[in-house]
Amino acid sequence: MAALRLTERLQELYRRLYDAFGPQGWWPGETPFEVALGAILTQNTNWRNVSRVITALNDEGKLDPTLLGNMPEAELALRFRSAGYYNIKARRVKNFLDFFAGRFDSSMEKMAAEDWEPLRDNLLELHGIGPETADSILLYALHKPTFVVDAYTFRILSRHNLIPDPCSYEELRQFFMDRLPPEVLLYQEFHALLVRLGKDFCRPQPRCAGCPLENWSDAGA
Repeated sequence: MAALRLTERLQELYRRLYDAFGPQGWWPGETPFEVALGAILTQNTNWRNVSRVITALNDEGKLDPTLLGNMPEAELALRFRSAGYYNIKARRVKNFLDFFAGRFDSSMEKMAAEDWEPLRDNLLELHGIGPETADSILLYALHKPTFVVDAYTFRILSRHNLIPDPCSYEELRQFFMDRLPPEVLLYQEFHALLVRLGKDFCRPQPRCAGCPLENWSDAGA
């Protein structure tokens, strides 16, 4: 499929999803730090479980990077139980908090002032911070123009013949960034709309009836 046609298809995909679902208001979080913490905790679980952890921390006045960073890892794990894989996530959050304190004095403002591409490399060097988590922190907590892709994204685009199968995370991410203007709000909304479609319709066993992409032709086929 020609490059221009792929760009047009991607734009059409966004319009269809936005017309069907409207603005998604994602990522939920009252502060940039809350969003960053949620991006780590949401690995391999659903947002409801993460929300319980964040709400409990907030209610106790513990939703603070310095307070959390000073907690023993075992205590963090206990507080993260409802998010699943709590021992692993406690170590990952601890790694992030140590980096955050040492490099940025636990200030999201200082972190946001960094050039985002080297910062992405730094985040990816942290144990337990993969590309999807790093890009989620950058896009949603720090408002940097990097696109977040995930299993939903791959499933939707591969089913509509927009990408090859297999396709790596970086190839899929670059597919969007090569064809869309580097606009944070666009990237946020597009990613959130793809997640909505993946949850509601484009499941492992697809529910095509009523899907916004039902009968969407593969132009180029």
